[in-house]
Amino acid sequence: MTSAAPGQAWEWLAIAALGVFHGFNPAMGWLFAVALGLHRRSRQAVLLAIPPMALGHALSIGLVAALVLATGLVVDSHLIRIFSGALLIAWAVYQLRYGHRHRVRVGMTTGSAGLVAWSFLMATAHGAGLMLIPALLPLCGSAGRSSGPLLVSLAAVGVHTLATLLVTGSIALLVYDWLGVGVLRRGWINFDRLWIIGLVGTGLLLIATS
Repeated sequence: MTSAAPGQAWEWLAIAALGVFHGFNPAMGWLFAVALGLHRRSRQAVLLAIPPMALGHALSIGLVAALVLATGLVVDSHLIRIFSGALLIAWAVYQLRYGHRHRVRVGMTTGSAGLVAWSFLMATAHGAGLMLIPALLPLCGSAGRSSGPLLVSLAAVGVHTLATLLVTGSIALLVYDWLGVGVLRRGWINFDRLWIIGLVGTGLLLIATS
């Protein structure tokens, strides 16, 4: 795959930045990893929980990337932007009204497969992949035909997942080793509210640039 043009730098930065943001969000995995470590009284349990969670997150993001790639081949990009923007705003309204009632619950005895499934469902339910659409559309559209868009999509999923993995793992260890889960009560950011704002902002951006 050829290197990104200067005009495409913001898309790759956005994909990585969203990975960082997702990694900071307790709902995306680090809080569950810490809970598993505390329950099993093992730091190793925290470390072993992170890769399956990253895989589940990657699968959810990859599903959205595949849909963007498939629809981009047969549907006009302007229509995709408008539909995706409306979907994001609708998803934000849903999260605001009902999101806290429909949490995905997995027990403390779950294994790697359960963690993959949990992470996939959490990322999908939160609309994590949908937030990447503004960056995925121009990247895939500028990659030409044949295998170009596919390679770009895979690279985007990889960059995003790596950023999420590094941040999730770092925060999980920091909280487990030093801060404790009490940090959420003492001054952690309300990520549910930030997430809803992010969904609405991304949706408006897609519609405005359609």
